[in-house]
Amino acid sequence: MIKLVAMSITIIRIIGAIYLLFVEPLSILFYAIYSICGISDILDGYIARKTNTVSKTGAVLDSLADLIFIAIMLIIIIPIISWELWLPCWIVAIAIIRFVSLGICYKKYHAVAFLHTYTNKITGLALFIFPLFYHVADLTITATILCGIASISALEELTINLKEKNLNRDIRGLFY
Repeated sequence: MIKLVAMSITIIRIIGAIYLLFVEPLSILFYAIYSICGISDILDGYIARKTNTVSKTGAVLDSLADLIFIAIMLIIIIPIISWELWLPCWIVAIAIIRFVSLGICYKKYHAVAFLHTYTNKITGLALFIFPLFYHVADLTITATILCGIASISALEELTINLKEKNLNRDIRGLFY
């Protein structure tokens, strides 16, 4: 039963992310559900490690939950923000690097995997706080910082997938 706690929290993130599609963007209810999704992202891995219930299935489910959450946030945020053309182009470039990295990972290791590097975790945090700072900070500065961090992490993951002989989802980074 204890094994299911972390995975249940991950499933809550997936359900919460989907529910965000039906809530008014950037409303109080939106931020409440959004915060639950963010907290669940921290808690699931922490609980799995503390209860010694870390599993390959849990790691894959966590990565899937992250992907769903990010995709839904892009679906919600992109239409409501006034973007300059360079910004969506940069986001598409990051996505292309990520998909190429996933393709290389699948070809080399016969598995689809997102790596749990420090830069990917920092990117996740930056993505999470982006909507929270949207009303406070300048969009251009915030988006530039976010895309810069995301670019570094995407390029690091691509480099790791090209360089490493074995798949290690929990690799800390390129220089560890």
